[in-house]
Amino acid sequence: MAEPTLAGRLADFAVDATLPDAVVDSVRKRVLDVIGLCVAAHRLPTSTAILDYVRDQGGRPQAHVVGGGPPVPAALAALANGVLAHSLDYDDTHLPSVLHPSAPVIPAALAAAELAGASGRDTIRAIAVGLEVCVRLGMAGYDPEAGNSTFFEHGQHATSICGTMGGAVAAAMLLGQTRDGVLDVLGVAASTASGIIEGNRTGGTVKRLHCGWAAHSAVTAADLVRRGFTGPPTVLEGRFGFFEAFLHGRFAAEEITRDLGTAWSVPGIFFKPYPANHFTHAAIDAAIGLREQGLDPARVESLTLGVPAPVIRTIGQPIEAKRAPETGYQAQFSGPYAVAAGLLGGGGLGVGLADFTDELARDPLRRELMAKVEVVPDDRATEIFPHQFPAVLRARDLDGREWRQEVLANRGGPDRPLSAAELALKFRDNAAGRLSEATADAVAGLTGRLEDVDDIGELLRLVAEFQPRFS
Repeated sequence: MAEPTLAGRLADFAVDATLPDAVVDSVRKRVLDVIGLCVAAHRLPTSTAILDYVRDQGGRPQAHVVGGGPPVPAALAALANGVLAHSLDYDDTHLPSVLHPSAPVIPAALAAAELAGASGRDTIRAIAVGLEVCVRLGMAGYDPEAGNSTFFEHGQHATSICGTMGGAVAAAMLLGQTRDGVLDVLGVAASTASGIIEGNRTGGTVKRLHCGWAAHSAVTAADLVRRGFTGPPTVLEGRFGFFEAFLHGRFAAEEITRDLGTAWSVPGIFFKPYPANHFTHAAIDAAIGLREQGLDPARVESLTLGVPAPVIRTIGQPIEAKRAPETGYQAQFSGPYAVAAGLLGGGGLGVGLADFTDELARDPLRRELMAKVEVVPDDRATEIFPHQFPAVLRARDLDGREWRQEVLANRGGPDRPLSAAELALKFRDNAAGRLSEATADAVAGLTGRLEDVDDIGELLRLVAEFQPRFS
């Protein structure tokens, strides 16, 4: 009998997987996190645009969009919720693959689960497997010698590419596919995976679309396979397969197969405490640390932010633009803005959604602080990257005193986890103004016992519409 292909190994895993308690708990928390992100993202014009687009398409009522009203076709619900989940750059991150797995996988799974009338238990299992598939494909494209993802080196958004594959496996499981069906879904989904990341450097809001398109592609692939489409069993390692197409054949197959089904990546995925590009988080923490040491922002003469060399192109170049973001979205990708936000303080878990507005991006006081920030490579931070995104912040005040704060491990990861109370605070902050306290309580309660919910639609119906007095 021939050895199974890599996609075959993933398909076997999908039908045989048994979830440890830590994985179940992690998935529950990630569903709550994503729902909160979707609620909070309604403040953005791109969210209005995607909801308008989805409503214009028409079609059968199959699944709900968070804040979207009546149900829409499942693939379109996945599209909208995926856009919402990723739009605030507040979604979770796996390291060192630098993937944001939940934003594409969970919207795809929720849409497919609602379409199928699936239980919470089945939904948890599908999400866990989908996240694991996404992460393992991302790790197969991680180059340890370069210390970076080969996807990124090619200008590709690994999150949307690998997220399509993981989301498709989750959707296939929920739509009742057998092992061979999951294999076909991987083969079909690979032809729809996409995303380029130039927007991280020079602007545009298209990156917000990426996780939505991945979730849409995932549900579409699963739906097409159950109608008869098939895919190549060698879709991953084949001569013209996924890894050849995206990575020119350079990949680590062992990252897909090693301890598959026994060692889970899911609990180690980092939750984000701040609504900004993850490369900026240690800079925020370092600035908060200097403020807690007693540094007065009004008396700062100069600031030097040391970060891993590979992240400078995202949060420090071009430096003139990073020191003068025009919008809150641009501020999310600015090292100088992260320092200013941390020094001046904010809401949420130290810096919150209210700190990333268009008005504050152009605020004279913040602009004055940003103009004093140099973003430079730091050898120690570069050595640790991308297992963490460290930062070393140095300041000189008007009296000539030197200040220093080092942050080598990211808050929200396994070394500095967010507590259940902190994750609940993040959800409440995200839901504020759109969900009533009673609805927020109900959502938190349902996700906390998600494995006991008979119909996942019960959860989605709770957040389909916002009460007018809270909008």
